[in-house]
Amino acid sequence: MTLKRKNELSAEAGKAEITKHVKSLLKCRRCPGMQPPVVSGGAVLSRVMLVGQAPGDKEPKLGRPFAWTAGKTLFRWFREAAGIEEAEFRASVYMAAVCRCFPGKKASGGDRVPSPEEVKKCSAWLKRELEILRPALVIPVGKLAIAQFMEVEKLDAVVGRVFKINRDGICFDLIPLPHSSGASPWRYSAAGKPLLAGALSLISNHPAIKEIRRFQASPG
Repeated sequence: MTLKRKNELSAEAGKAEITKHVKSLLKCRRCPGMQPPVVSGGAVLSRVMLVGQAPGDKEPKLGRPFAWTAGKTLFRWFREAAGIEEAEFRASVYMAAVCRCFPGKKASGGDRVPSPEEVKKCSAWLKRELEILRPALVIPVGKLAIAQFMEVEKLDAVVGRVFKINRDGICFDLIPLPHSSGASPWRYSAAGKPLLAGALSLISNHPAIKEIRRFQASPG
């Protein structure tokens, strides 16, 4: 058997496995305090994962993660820094999250932060996705997402850097981003602006992102 055929069979098996996983994910109702349906970016077989925090109230209605204001900002970052349009990004990157259902609103307004118990219950989905995809690059967006991979007190200490992560024998690069929501003022600060630009440059120049661009540019 040729190496090309082995790679084709491996890709076919990976696609089947991630498709099966997403079908199970969409049925999840583990957390009574969450508001289903589950929001998923679909069964994208990719060496790049983006991990958000939790969907807002618009995402369940529109049926995809980062579908509203925060998404517009996020995809503008990737378009300007890496030359990848939103549709191409969604088709090429596996989009996950710390929690996959809308947590609901706080009494005072704004989205509720998922509880530690809810985060723990949902973490099994992320663990399985790492096992299936074995990513080369993970991009966590926001402190809650970053905290699933490493300790983080201040964004200044982690944004603009590449971290080598070993999660249960799965090794990958982690390049954190601040949350793209307008509710997070850090990215507008004097410290935040250059660190965000640095992080996006690191992402743009990562071999896994370059591979996505090469695939998009190839004929056929």
